[in-house]
Amino acid sequence: MKKSFLYGAFLCLIASISWGAMFPVAHHSFQYIEPFYFTILRYIPVAIILVIMLWMKEGKQAFKTEGKGLALWFYGTMAFTVYNLFIFWGQDALGNSGVLLASIMESLMPMISVLILWIISSQRPNKNTLFSIAIAFIGVLFVITKGNLTSLLSMNNELIPMLALLVSVIGWVVYTMGGARFANWSALRYSALSCLYGTATATVIVLLATAAGWVEVPTISAIRSVQLDLAFMIIFPGLIALLGWNVGVSILKPVNGLLFINFVPVTTVVVTFIQGHALTIYELIGILLVITALMLNNISQRRKVEREIVPETGKTLRSAS
Repeated sequence: MKKSFLYGAFLCLIASISWGAMFPVAHHSFQYIEPFYFTILRYIPVAIILVIMLWMKEGKQAFKTEGKGLALWFYGTMAFTVYNLFIFWGQDALGNSGVLLASIMESLMPMISVLILWIISSQRPNKNTLFSIAIAFIGVLFVITKGNLTSLLSMNNELIPMLALLVSVIGWVVYTMGGARFANWSALRYSALSCLYGTATATVIVLLATAAGWVEVPTISAIRSVQLDLAFMIIFPGLIALLGWNVGVSILKPVNGLLFINFVPVTTVVVTFIQGHALTIYELIGILLVITALMLNNISQRRKVEREIVPETGKTLRSAS
């Protein structure tokens, strides 16, 4: 059991570090190639590899949608079209600050999922969770404004890119929540088919945008300039993080796995620092506030789970006696 726990923790850690490093790597690529083409050049190979893995492990019967084709397309589109296209476009549009903002938005996924559940199912979060969400929101404000709150009034050009980041993260949260509808499928099957459907949709959108003159096709030399970036994005944030996170969370349980989301902004800060980008004290304070909020919420969720388990254990012991 201990070895299994350590293996799950290792997978969640690698996934979180990969996602944290993803944004600085993408920022370098955007100097040579547009975000939309960067997205499909990254995920078409991922989709192909996942499909081959699924075929080899589970056979052709695993490609049957079992009447869930529309739902599979919807959730795949939320993750591999909405999330991937919008988060990288928003990051690129925000420039240097977009790297950290995209990472912060990514780390807020647990909080955003709570708010979505509150909206769609009227499951009001407890006071501790609401307090954590408030702290995280303050942290994001520090990162966005760099301590100058009055700058919010002059951020007209940044509002749409920041909204794109928020929409992208909501897309991934919806995709994650949608996995419950495919509980009888393996993590590989859900990942492979949703990635295939979502990447196909993203490719069609990018080709239509190209035909309309909104997006430029990258040159061969531009693609060669980012080939190492693409290799990293395909192997780590693409394959290893996607599958590793799903397997790791299944071992650790979500309440433990989500704690590793803290490593996303931390990794981003470390990588950007190595690349030579200086951070302001307000950005560092904002990051610390977000991480603190995530940890407080995780502790609150752990205690809630423990309170629910203890009564059930007591019932079982009494019935056995």
